[in-house]
Amino acid sequence: MANFKTFFLPLTLSFLFASLVSATFYQTISPDQLRAGEKLTHIRFYFHELITNDKPSLIIIDPPKIMSNAPLPFGSMVVIEDPLTIGPDVESKRVGKAQGFYLSATQRAGLDLEIVMGMTLTFFEGEFNGSTLSVLGRNEIMLPVRELPIIGGTGAFRFARGFVLARSVKVDYHKGDATVEYNVYVYHYSSSTSSPSHQLFNHGLNFMTDPILSKI
Repeated sequence: MANFKTFFLPLTLSFLFASLVSATFYQTISPDQLRAGEKLTHIRFYFHELITNDKPSLIIIDPPKIMSNAPLPFGSMVVIEDPLTIGPDVESKRVGKAQGFYLSATQRAGLDLEIVMGMTLTFFEGEFNGSTLSVLGRNEIMLPVRELPIIGGTGAFRFARGFVLARSVKVDYHKGDATVEYNVYVYHYSSSTSSPSHQLFNHGLNFMTDPILSKI
């Protein structure tokens, strides 16, 4: 019996290893399973950059060692955690926050600010509570309206795509405080976690086509 166990155990381990090596770790999914639940949503809120208050919502990381009369010299990097509110008053109801960074990307002097922004918009209210949108693009501050692309999202905004229109409401170009109206237009899918489109991706288990892999 001992000899049998000694023989059987390595054979079992060899079989398991061979199964893992040959297992399929991906699966092709038809987009038709999602398209039926796609919708277009418009969201409006106000983005606030606060520098002169007791708790600034941004910090400049190691500003460039160059002489410049620009409020944000070329190469400057800023990290933000800015409140998002339902109205233009910073004391109005808070509906989310913007976390991310931006880089000063122009060598022109003066107030002609051109930045590249990357940020996550996290929402606290309503059906989008806990969901996020990812934004990445060029923001030419002096334009009356700027357009930024939405490159993705989480939660209710899985597979998100769309754009943001940003319009300055109030800006102090020397101190840095700013209030910006954001109009977001985003394609996304049903926000119900019980919907078939959400169940399809829960925990990634639907991609585990091999019975051994699905038990790991």
